[in-house]
Amino acid sequence: MTGEHAGEIVQFDNVGLRYGTDREVLSDVSFTLFPGSFYFLTGASGAGKTSLLKLLYLAQRPSRGMIRMFGADAITLPRERLPALRRRLGVVFQDFRLVQHLSAFDNVALPLRVAGVAERELQKPVTDMLEWVGLADRMHARPATLSGGEQQRVAIARAVIGRPDMLVADEPTGNVDPDMAVKLLRLFEALNRLGTTVVVATHDIHLLKKVPDSLIMRLEKGRLSDPTGALRYPPRPSTAGRG
Repeated sequence: MTGEHAGEIVQFDNVGLRYGTDREVLSDVSFTLFPGSFYFLTGASGAGKTSLLKLLYLAQRPSRGMIRMFGADAITLPRERLPALRRRLGVVFQDFRLVQHLSAFDNVALPLRVAGVAERELQKPVTDMLEWVGLADRMHARPATLSGGEQQRVAIARAVIGRPDMLVADEPTGNVDPDMAVKLLRLFEALNRLGTTVVVATHDIHLLKKVPDSLIMRLEKGRLSDPTGALRYPPRPSTAGRG
């Protein structure tokens, strides 16, 4: 690959976002994400973290600026091509968004079924994933019978089961105890080593030290700062292109 931004997975150029006629919640946001890198998105409550994540997982279009994702213009892409692009993403929502009438097992299996994986090939990977997040004994439970922390772990398992090209997680450790938070971060790291680009939004500054090779994106009043100096150029080889 050649060019200044060769190998990028996401590129934002001067992106702005406003809801209705209100002032912009994001202003002049520019950055590049590279394959196989691990990013933390930080900032105070109200800084715009969730709004930025919505742009990243294609739930929201910007008011201005340019977004490229996996080599495609995500703003002008025809609507019929968006599902294929979204299938390359794994998303952990703050409000979980589990399917209430499905068991934990079936919620986690959902991305694989959508991708056409045969039923006989579902049992082992889904069971292994639920075991990894500590829910092997709850795989047949429906979301309404699970605690908030258990629902969060199901949501994370569902997001990573298909080994997406990019994982976007909004406060993924907010409803679990510190030990489980570290375990979930290790799961994200393992996925990252296989080549997935990971973006974790968090207000917990203690988590930033748990992933030594991570890069930090900081939002302040809707504007992005780059304390690690790596949002426009590929990170050093030890953090890029793993797996």
